[in-house]
Amino acid sequence: MKDRILVLLGVFCSIGLWGQCDLEITGKVYDRSTGIPLEFASIFIEPLGAGTVSDSLGQFQLVDLCAGNYHVQVSHLGCEDETFFLQLERDTFLSFMLSHHTELLDEVVIHEEGENTTESSSTLGKEAIQSRASEDLATLLSSLPGISSLRNGSSISKPVIHGLFGNRVAILNNGLVQAGQQWGNDHAPEIDPFVADHISVIKGAASLQYGGNSLGSVVLIEADEQPTDPHLHGASQYTFLSNGLGHIANVQLEQKQDWAAWRLSGTFKRLGDRHTPDYFLQNTGNREANFAAQLFRDINSRWKNEAYYSFFSAEIGVLRGSHIGNTTDLQFALDRDVPFFTEEDFSYGIDAPKQRVEHHLLKLKSRYFISESQVLQFKFGAQVNRRREFDVRRSGRSDIPALSLLQWHHTFDLNYQHSFSNGWFWKSGLQEVIVDNDNNPETGILPLIPTYRSFQSSVFSLLQKESGAWFYELGARYDHRFFKVLNITQTIPREIERLTHSFHNVSLSAGGKYQIGDRAETALNLGYVVRAPEINELYSAGLHQGVSGIEEGDPNLEQERSLKVVWTNNVQWGDRLFLQALAYYQRIDDFIFLEPQAEFRLTIRGAFPFFLYQQTDADLYGVDASLVYEPLPYLKASVQYAMVRGTDRINNNPLIFMPADNIRGALTYSWAGGERWKDARFSVRPQYVWEQTRFNEGQDFLPPPDDYFLLGLQGQIVRSLGEQQLRFSVRVNNLLNKRYRDYLNRLRYFADEAGRDMSTLQVSVFRAPTDKAGLDSYRQHGIDRAILPIPDTSRD
Repeated sequence: MKDRILVLLGVFCSIGLWGQCDLEITGKVYDRSTGIPLEFASIFIEPLGAGTVSDSLGQFQLVDLCAGNYHVQVSHLGCEDETFFLQLERDTFLSFMLSHHTELLDEVVIHEEGENTTESSSTLGKEAIQSRASEDLATLLSSLPGISSLRNGSSISKPVIHGLFGNRVAILNNGLVQAGQQWGNDHAPEIDPFVADHISVIKGAASLQYGGNSLGSVVLIEADEQPTDPHLHGASQYTFLSNGLGHIANVQLEQKQDWAAWRLSGTFKRLGDRHTPDYFLQNTGNREANFAAQLFRDINSRWKNEAYYSFFSAEIGVLRGSHIGNTTDLQFALDRDVPFFTEEDFSYGIDAPKQRVEHHLLKLKSRYFISESQVLQFKFGAQVNRRREFDVRRSGRSDIPALSLLQWHHTFDLNYQHSFSNGWFWKSGLQEVIVDNDNNPETGILPLIPTYRSFQSSVFSLLQKESGAWFYELGARYDHRFFKVLNITQTIPREIERLTHSFHNVSLSAGGKYQIGDRAETALNLGYVVRAPEINELYSAGLHQGVSGIEEGDPNLEQERSLKVVWTNNVQWGDRLFLQALAYYQRIDDFIFLEPQAEFRLTIRGAFPFFLYQQTDADLYGVDASLVYEPLPYLKASVQYAMVRGTDRINNNPLIFMPADNIRGALTYSWAGGERWKDARFSVRPQYVWEQTRFNEGQDFLPPPDDYFLLGLQGQIVRSLGEQQLRFSVRVNNLLNKRYRDYLNRLRYFADEAGRDMSTLQVSVFRAPTDKAGLDSYRQHGIDRAILPIPDTSRD
């Protein structure tokens, strides 16, 4: 019925406004990363079958168009297609931005309306997220320069940015700092990458406005702005993985209706035991069921509202061979080539040790535009995180969790921003965060961390100025964090302690960016950040079964004080060669780190390595570099290199768990194709990781593993079927089936990494048919198919 009404309205409108067929669209197509115009970009108007291509300056022109509603598809060799909804009522100029150089840093540096930054940013687009759907968030991010993944087996990982990870890296899930039971390397962020249209990493002192307890780097999980197309859009995706016989399915829908705009996403994952080149990794399967919904409602042109809800649920197996019954067998396990409890048969079963995690996130955001230059925004966030971990326990008690935690997290955020006519921009805000973390009494075991309440009050201010080729920014933030802790002593007789901690943190940042002509840019960012210790660093006392280690905190830890300098340079030589280099230095006083001890701990739950939280003064410095060369329009080569060094200044020792030097590359051949089959790409992706030689004997239970070389392949092609588009791709990781262990995988003590893995991906993008008003107007003028001319730009 609704479709009939739309058609009738379209026919009615065609009598008047829609009868006008002398309109014109002009515009330009740019590369989003570099700003370079893209020649031979295709601009195609659906459903007219009309289109043109851009000239050498990226310009295009479409003439003799009828007024109406259209989908405009923009494509270019080696780029992800973009589709835009256009209500054509008058002559219109359009600028299109395509992601042609996704390997480069600073692809996206504007994350809020009216904001810029001097800090380095790198971004993954939607196609990159889809093509690596089998990977978790941290592994996905490790494809960006300067980012590694701290892992615990095949399914648990955290991003490592410039040598820092865990609580020092703030992750914003759709505008809210992700809050959960992040009490160690075995607790991964509970985020489904499918909810993101792009994922950005900001390297610098960016945490001033975003909050959290970060030491400088921020990961932004962001969705697109609200849908503007009144037609139903959607996509379905299915991925099969050969290693683990995995199945991943995702469905997304969105539409702009009169009452509101909305977007839905649902994901299901099921993977079984992974396989190294020589044996199965028993009990390494995982299952996920995730859902997200987004609602946009504009009260009027000044008052805009948004609601977002997501649910994440996962069951994750932990390598059975990492849980050992006694100290003798543990020592044997560290020396074995094949872990204990290895089976010869594949299984989807997930037994103890395992984890079950549920995470709910609700965000309500309201923006009021006081004027064109002033915006007032309020944001409320609520998160509920439930984590249960199951160990191998005697007497049939493995189904009783050994760890059971429930956390409630509430965020209140009010900020104001003002863009001044003289180039100044000011943003300031107030934030309040309340955390209630409880241990459920079902375990029968002393809790890993105590029950506690946390209260954090914050205020920040950011000032920016753009003047010619220069851009400057200054920022300041103050946090007061207060803990109320209910702790059970480790000594006998057990006693309950009621403790409090109060921390005052002051953070500052300053930066400048200078545009050197049209082909180069340099930026310098300086940040001073104070970070309070987290509850696990203060009070951990027990087994982290995901890393198969016992960890103990220190309630006397002091705040970390960090000074970081980041220098970023972007250079273009012609239109074929691009270089980006980032150098950084970070000094952290009272740096908190987890130190392996010489002893093993034997408990009734088994024998495990023992770690203590310690403090020292540390230096971290390094380089991220990215080079892209396009000798031909259809051939592109890229190289990324990352190096990080960490030093304990007090003991003159290297810091452990620092990423080893690594280099990765890609050689991509693209083929534009025809009307039906198009956008074919094939890539060869080598990667080399050096051995971590900055290590003293006795700093860890085992020395770092050897260096390794991996080779990957990836190919894709797109098939157009009217309003539907199918994308097929194949990706092969570890093509040579290399046997290796990675230094940043905590389960390297027991097992090799997974072997060859081939994944096949099918993405179906569909769209409800466009209303027929514009097409009917063409037919009324005796035109069945508009062939629009290529613009003549010889005068330019």
